[in-house]
This record gives sequence, structure tokens and C-alpha cells, in this order.
Amino acid sequence: MSVAPGLTIEGSARFGAVPLFPSLRFEAAPGLWTSLLGPSGVGKTTLLRLIAGLDTGAIFDGQVYASDGAPLAGRIAYMGQGDLLAPWLDVLGNVVLGARLRGEAPDFAKAREIIARVGLARHERERPFALSGGQRQRAALARTLMEDRPVVLLDEPFSSLDARTRTEMQELAGELLAGKTVALITHDPGDAARLSHRAFLMNERGLSELALPQSAPVRSYDDKEVIAAQAQMLRLLRSGS
Repeated sequence: MSVAPGLTIEGSARFGAVPLFPSLRFEAAPGLWTSLLGPSGVGKTTLLRLIAGLDTGAIFDGQVYASDGAPLAGRIAYMGQGDLLAPWLDVLGNVVLGARLRGEAPDFAKAREIIARVGLARHERERPFALSGGQRQRAALARTLMEDRPVVLLDEPFSSLDARTRTEMQELAGELLAGKTVALITHDPGDAARLSHRAFLMNERGLSELALPQSAPVRSYDDKEVIAAQAQMLRLLRSGS
């Protein structure tokens, strides 16, 4: 298994002459979860896509690098806001798609195990049109977990899930991504409060660090410190601070 490097992105982004986010520095520590919250439109997804090396349409003045000095290319698993499932493939086919695109022999046993862990064992032969939005998102999460990369970028990975399933998938992701460097974008303070080692609020002024419980992730959803941290994050989001 590859050792998970830390990652850093520093710089500013704009669309033409219109600023998207000011000069900032976002760091994700090696082997830990770092969350990014904030209102829509401040550039969180663009930030994550820049780290992943994906097209954003923005002009970026800055740099992205890993703590070990090696390129990040080939070491990142990325889960975007949309599930991006191939409509002509069933759940199993989508989960092993990465291996096939790389010309590798898929590990179907591992894929079926992950599919079962996300609660889709009975649906592995169904194509995306037959799945609910939450099931599609779990299939996309399974595909990301299947990639087993040292750096994992998650953009709203639990947003389509009901409350019970959301807590279950938080716990599963925390378990299976232990030791990996994870950058998580979320609009839900609960995700950050349960899963993060560090969390930041992003707004038009840049980044500010958020307070988290002293205990290690994955934290219990009903822990008093978790509930208090969620409430404080929501207050900051509502105030625009």
C-alpha cells in the first residue's frame, strides 16, 4: 500500500477578471481527514478539482504539491458531486471501471465486498436508471473506495443519503479510508464534526479553521462535543463569518 502524502494547494483563482477565491493556502495532513465547509459559490469544488488536476474553467495562480515532493497524478481517487455512473454498466461494472480503463484485471471479489458494505449487494446487476439517488451515490462511493488510492478527494459524498444511511456511510468511509489523506467538501457540519481531524470554513475572504472535539474520528453522532461542534459550525455558516 502506498504511503499517504500530505497535500497543499496555495494561490488564487478567477474566472476572467472575476475573482473566485483570494490567495489562500489549504493543507491536508498525511493520513488524516481535512474538511472544507462554506456557502455555495466560494470555490470549494474548484479547489478540489484543481488538486485532482481536473479542468475547472478557472484561471489559477498558484501551485499544488504533495509533501513527499512526488507528483500527485496517479495517486488520487476523486468523487465529485454528481455520481458520474456509466449508464450502460451495472453497479458492479461501474465499481470496477477504473481498473478496466487502466487495462487491469478487475478484482471482482473485492468489488463485491465493497458493494455489500455500502448496502447494494442486491443491486449489483442493476444499471443506474434503476437506482434511487441515494443508491447511485453509494455506488459512486463504492467505486471511489475500490480505487484504494493514498489521496482521496470527496465532494459532498453523502449529500443524497437519508439520515441513517448517512451516518452508516460516514462510519464506513472512516474505516476504509483510515490512514489515507482525505480532503472532504461538505455542506453538512455533521460530516465535518464526525470525520475530521481538521476543518476549515471557506468564504469570499479565504479560509479560517473550525473548532473540533478533542476525541479522534470517527466520533459518535450523539456525542455532546460533536453536537456542540456542529451547532457552532452552523452558527458560523449562518453568520457568514
